[in-house]
Amino acid sequence: SLPFLWLPFPLRHTRDAPFRRRRARLCQAPGPWLGPLLLPGAMSEQTGLALPQTMDRSCWVCFATDEDDRTAEWVRPCRCRGSTKWVHQTCLQRWVDEKQRGNSTARVACPQCNAEYLIVFPKLDRLISKACPFAAAGIMVGSIYWTAVTYGAVTVMQVVGHKEGLDVMERADPLFLLIGLPTIPVMLILGKMIRWEDYVLRLWRKYSNKLQILNSIFPGIGCPVPRIPAEANPLADHVSATRILCGALVFPTIATIVGKLMFSSVNSNLQRTILGGIAFVAIKGAFKVYFKQQQYLRQAHRKILNYPEQEGA
Repeated sequence: SLPFLWLPFPLRHTRDAPFRRRRARLCQAPGPWLGPLLLPGAMSEQTGLALPQTMDRSCWVCFATDEDDRTAEWVRPCRCRGSTKWVHQTCLQRWVDEKQRGNSTARVACPQCNAEYLIVFPKLDRLISKACPFAAAGIMVGSIYWTAVTYGAVTVMQVVGHKEGLDVMERADPLFLLIGLPTIPVMLILGKMIRWEDYVLRLWRKYSNKLQILNSIFPGIGCPVPRIPAEANPLADHVSATRILCGALVFPTIATIVGKLMFSSVNSNLQRTILGGIAFVAIKGAFKVYFKQQQYLRQAHRKILNYPEQEGA
């Protein structure tokens, strides 16, 4: 026999009699799975406990219900309804990991309704994600700084001499070394960026008529040109920027080698290196001025030919 059901409203004997009979039939009609269909809020006469109001939830990943694991955490991550509405938190986490494939910043959406999952991280992760760029920038700046310090120390020992350079750095103030040594590569790069050959070439082109000896050394400097060619910006080319950087860093080594080859009679390592650097810069500048002048003349005397007409056209 079916248990007595307590209804949350009184049954009237007047106009509500048809409704009462329909309500009673619904309460006693057996369901296909859950037995008698019970009203919300109904209580069992034997136990006195409230009967369940909804059906058991089912996970669309592992197909488990509340009866299988009552301690599992459930979540409704999307707009789905029905059997795909609920899913275990752990099951959905595994499914998201499979979709992201190691990229925690990738967005994941529901395969049914295409709603994007709202994934949040703890506040500590947010703090770390914000601090990581600054930490990476600090590490990079520190690496560049200590690389510049090491390069400056090696340059001092190379220019002055190994023993003399060590003695100079040991007697110097540590603060002066920490500030002075990194400025050596910076000053070399800034010095390399000064294009003194262009200024010298402009002066020679301007005053070459007064100095006839320049015409014999650099022919075509004082001659008039049909047009003035445009000159490109050397810093706009990344190859030129790389050449400036590499040339500035290897300049002390080249100056030392040239000084030993051309001024071997000089006893002082510093003087020999300075003379070698000056000689290298002067010789290289002379060749560069000559090359630029020839390129200038070729561009100034450039001509564009007529398009050749085809025979029989």
